[in-house]
Amino acid sequence: MMSCGEQKPAEDPTAKENARYDMDLAPKLTMFGTLPAVAAGAESDPKVKLGHALYFDNRLSKNQTQSCNTCHNLATFGVDNKATSAGDLGQNGDRNSPTVLNAFLHSVQFWDGRAKHVEEQAGMPILNPVEMNIPNEKFLMDRLKGVPMYVEMFKSAYPADKDPLTYTNLRTAIAAFERTLTTPSRFDKYLAGDKTALTLEEKKGMASFIGTGCTACHSGELVGGKMMQKFGVHANYWEYTKSTKIDKGVAALKGDSTQLYMFKTPSLRNVAQTAPYFHDGSVADLKEAVTIMAKVNLNYTLSDAEAANIVAFLKSMTGEVPAFAKTARPE
Repeated sequence: MMSCGEQKPAEDPTAKENARYDMDLAPKLTMFGTLPAVAAGAESDPKVKLGHALYFDNRLSKNQTQSCNTCHNLATFGVDNKATSAGDLGQNGDRNSPTVLNAFLHSVQFWDGRAKHVEEQAGMPILNPVEMNIPNEKFLMDRLKGVPMYVEMFKSAYPADKDPLTYTNLRTAIAAFERTLTTPSRFDKYLAGDKTALTLEEKKGMASFIGTGCTACHSGELVGGKMMQKFGVHANYWEYTKSTKIDKGVAALKGDSTQLYMFKTPSLRNVAQTAPYFHDGSVADLKEAVTIMAKVNLNYTLSDAEAANIVAFLKSMTGEVPAFAKTARPE
C-alpha cells in the first residue's frame, strides 16, 4: 500500500506497445530462421586455414593485383562498397559484387544463379578474364606449386591425395573458409525468444516488412537468397533505379525470354553495411532501395515512416564477421 504523498512509479510508455507488437509478430516469426553459429575451432581446420590463406592471396590473379578479398572485403562485411568492381586489368564488371557472408546458405550463387554452390562459385572468378584473369587452371596450380607454404598446406588439408595441389582442392578449400562466414545478429536473438533484442521501431519495421509482402521473396534464415525473381514485376526497374544499362538477368545467361529481368533475390543479412544495392549497384541509399522494391515489385507506395521503420528493422540483422576471418593469415 502506498503511503500518503508517495508517487506511483512511472510506467514505461512503450512497454504496452512493445508487448502488443511482440504478440502480433510471434506467430509470424516461423517464416524466418536463425543463422548457425561458427563451429568451435573451425579456424584450425587445415582446409579452412588453406582457404583462408588463398582468399587473401593476390597470386590468385594473373598480374597479382587482387585477391578474393579485394572485391569481397571481410573488413567491410564482404563487399567493396562499389557499384561494380575492377578486375585484374582494371576493367569493371557489369554486376555488383555481392557479400560473401552467409553465401554458403544461398540456394545458388551469382546474381543469375549460374553456380550451384560455393564450391563451384569459388573457382569461377579466378578464371574470368574480366575478374582475376588467370588463363587456365594449370597456370595457377603451377604458380602455387612454387610456393613452399602452399605445398605444405595443401598436403595437410588433403593428406589422402597423391597430388593435393589441384584446382578442385583449391576451390573446396576456399569454400571451406567461406562456410565459416556466418553472422548471427540481434535479429536471431529476437527469433530465439529475447524480446528485448529489438527496439520498438525495429518491431514496427518488421511488421511493415511482413505486412507489405516483402517476405514473399525475403524469408528464411537469410531473409532472401533462396529464389529467382523478376526485378520489376509492376514497373520497369530502370525507370526507378536510373540504371545506365538494362540487364536482362537470367535471360542473358540462358537465352530464355521467360526469364527476362530475373535475378536471385539477395539475402538481407548485413544489408545496411553492403551498399550500393541491386544487381548493378545503382542505388546507394538503403531507404531508397526499400522504397523502390516496394513500388516495382509489390506495387505499394511506402510512407516515409514505413520506409524508415523497415530500414531500422533491416539494421537489426547486422551481425559480426568472425574475428579470425577479417584479416589475412600470418603466413
